[in-house]
Amino acid sequence: MRIAMISEHASPLAVFGEEKAGGQSTHVAELASAMAGAGHDVRVYARRDSPTLPHAVDTPDGYQVCHVPAGPARRLPEDDPLPYLGEFGSWLADTWRHGGWAPDVAHAHFWTSGLATVHASRRTGVPTVLTYHALGTVERRHRRVRDTSPPRRLGYERALGRAVDRVVVQCSDEVAELVRMGVPRSRMALVPPGVNEAVFRPDGPAAPRDPARPRILTVGRMVDRKGFLDVVRALPAVPDAECVVVGGPPAHLLPADTFARRLSALAESCGVADRVRLLGGVPREEMGTWYRSADVLVAAPWYEPFGLTPLEGMACGVPVIGTNVGGIADSVVDGLTGDLVPPRDPRALGTALRRLLGDNVRRFTYATAALDRIRSRYSWKRCAEQLSAVYGALAGTARRSPAVA
Repeated sequence: MRIAMISEHASPLAVFGEEKAGGQSTHVAELASAMAGAGHDVRVYARRDSPTLPHAVDTPDGYQVCHVPAGPARRLPEDDPLPYLGEFGSWLADTWRHGGWAPDVAHAHFWTSGLATVHASRRTGVPTVLTYHALGTVERRHRRVRDTSPPRRLGYERALGRAVDRVVVQCSDEVAELVRMGVPRSRMALVPPGVNEAVFRPDGPAAPRDPARPRILTVGRMVDRKGFLDVVRALPAVPDAECVVVGGPPAHLLPADTFARRLSALAESCGVADRVRLLGGVPREEMGTWYRSADVLVAAPWYEPFGLTPLEGMACGVPVIGTNVGGIADSVVDGLTGDLVPPRDPRALGTALRRLLGDNVRRFTYATAALDRIRSRYSWKRCAEQLSAVYGALAGTARRSPAVA
């Protein structure tokens, strides 16, 4: 099957730790690799954001990345390409009609990619699939005045849910959110993402540590919503533990990072500065050593479309304490593979940490169950099989997409 993946602002070629790299880049790279490994012909389309990029790149994992000339050849914030999405979609349509290769199905990632893909589909009849990755309604609810999304994002997302042939949702919470938006449940397919078990596994080297001091690990971008401040506020409840924070710019740039300075100042005011270690960004291939060094992984975002870090930690055999939001509420089974706590509640988080770090048997049973859950439910092979069924049901069915406005 010929599969087009459209990820206009998040190229799978992005190096982990770069400004434009993140969960969506990783997701698309891993999914494209898994689909190519299953025998499909996969091409990923990302917006050209540098004049030095070649037209196409063949990756070692068997899929091709095509750079679409739409808008200025420079990086833009993820919501800024809106004026260029028609150009992006027209380029896709022309290429699919006259370029010698046309997909059997097109899978858009994020709402902006969805707009471009529907634009192309109306001109070519290619069936379309959409994964939102994040919903504007959720971001606006939590970020409020700090939400930088265009005002029309919510309307576009609602219309896209009706315009595409299938919406691939990643967790139960997203299903409920989309139903409230008016997207028909019958158009949705629940397919959770996977984790790279070759990179994230329980055996292998671990980062050095003091064996006498419990280690808490937390991973993510240096932004408020990831809950790092709540983790630091919870530390006084576990006086013997250290907290290692992975994320943000490289270590040598942390002193100039506004959020890192806020985090350090809070640790000082809470009297835990000597137990908080900011690592900065870490190459993806080295992350397994940090997960394996931890007694517990804390994932404490205020909201989370899915959350890859809990999966990575669980795949390394580490129990997780997570906030009861988004995909974390699906991936972490409370009382079996880890503990769930309310978001933005340092007291509840501190209590859960103290209880788990003080119970070696519970940590071992959580870690064992977490590893079993990853292997049975969250492999990329399983994800590729489920998506192949979704794509196969749509391939060859010409369609006319209603206008999205």
